[in-house]
Amino acid sequence: MSEAAGARAPAAAVVPTDQVVLAAVIGAHGVGGEVKLKVFAEQLDAHRSFNGGALTLSSLRGNIARFAEVKDRTAAETMRGTLLTVERAALPPLGEGEYYHADLIGLAAVSSDGHDLGRVIAVENFGAGDVIEVERPSDGGRPGKRFMVPMSAVPEWDRARMVIDAAFVD
Repeated sequence: MSEAAGARAPAAAVVPTDQVVLAAVIGAHGVGGEVKLKVFAEQLDAHRSFNGGALTLSSLRGNIARFAEVKDRTAAETMRGTLLTVERAALPPLGEGEYYHADLIGLAAVSSDGHDLGRVIAVENFGAGDVIEVERPSDGGRPGKRFMVPMSAVPEWDRARMVIDAAFVD
């Protein structure tokens, strides 16, 4: 796992492929224009400019941020649901075995014995490591069932697909 994550964005949000989501605004904080963030990055404060320069980070305390463009609580409240993105080129290079969550979401998932499993729809981390959520293909017009596997059950992945150890597939 590396710095950027690709937690589920709101359904209406479309993030260009050259952008990576690092955080989402989840609400206003206080009366001075600060916002509370859900952070998907190890070092959000390494970046000062977000959303193509539309937002400039003035300060960051834990998950509380102040942006130069947000002057009061009313403006902060309108930011709820805003995704904070940076250009992929602004992220540090990956080491061997590292990945950005955003690169895994959308990959085709196949079992190690060759069965089509569906698509990766989310990468979560509940404290013990990354967990991959896969949605099976739709069935009779209904959305496919979902299942989760630990990243440790993924022996390989590339830009096109993720292979999941068949012993972990339900």
